[in-house]
Amino acid sequence: MRILALIPGGIGNQIYFFPTLETLKDKYPNGMIDVMVEPQSKSAYRVCKNVNSVITFDYQDRNGLADYLNILGVIRDQDYDAAISYGVPWSVQLVLWLNGIPIRISESQEKSWLISHPIPPSEQEYLPQKYHHSLEGLNIDKPCPKVKINVPQKDIDWAEAEQQRLNLKEGYVVIHSTTDTYPQKSWSEIITNIQEKQPELPIVLIQNSEIEDQWIEQIMSRNSNIKVTFPSDVGKLAAIIAGANLVLSTESSSLALALAVETYTIALCPSSVSKQILPSADDNFIIVESPTDKLADIEPKTVLEKMFQA
Repeated sequence: MRILALIPGGIGNQIYFFPTLETLKDKYPNGMIDVMVEPQSKSAYRVCKNVNSVITFDYQDRNGLADYLNILGVIRDQDYDAAISYGVPWSVQLVLWLNGIPIRISESQEKSWLISHPIPPSEQEYLPQKYHHSLEGLNIDKPCPKVKINVPQKDIDWAEAEQQRLNLKEGYVVIHSTTDTYPQKSWSEIITNIQEKQPELPIVLIQNSEIEDQWIEQIMSRNSNIKVTFPSDVGKLAAIIAGANLVLSTESSSLALALAVETYTIALCPSSVSKQILPSADDNFIIVESPTDKLADIEPKTVLEKMFQA
């Protein structure tokens, strides 16, 4: 069995798709499973053992004829038996049809010439479960497994060395956010309160290429004894999160990784997406919803209440 899964979205979306890949691999242990994702999401598969190859395609770009002809050729070379897609443009669905892939599974209210096996849409469902429904198109009826990842040993070694460098001997709190998702002033208030109540607990800010130095510097100027780490890939970020006592985050990638490694997590998110990122029963995961669907409107005291009442 040769299967192509087309999953737009960020790293968090890819990690939430891992349970579906796990079930596919269990069903077809000798099959070939490829994924087609946006370029910035390719790194998610550093911590996934259930795919053969990762194809990149920018679903959001204004792709021209040459782009579609190129991806048409890439797909045709593999002679896939089935394709699973979620939220891809109709033009990509057309490419799958032109390739003659017999089983084309996608969210749709009804069967069409582009979609041979429609899956009824479910907007507010927990994402791993939502993705897992696609396997009905392959007559696979199994429970959705938990989100799991496989962190390379060299990334675990890096995290252990980083913990020594930052003198993180007895646990720490990880904060992963950006100034455009939650105000820096609010984060500073949260950090100050944590340090007052638990001065012995180090606070570690995650920095990556998307987080400006100025944002980090502003928080450090307001709060003393802040530590900063720069995990260069998803595996290293997962390893740092796995060693933490607590994660406070607005970022889907770190929230998905924290869920996978079972680190206690407080997620700041709009109410419109809370049901998509939280399983129905998980004692390690607490969501603080915005009353207005804007993260900036979450009061720091609300976050702190959730944290210290848990």
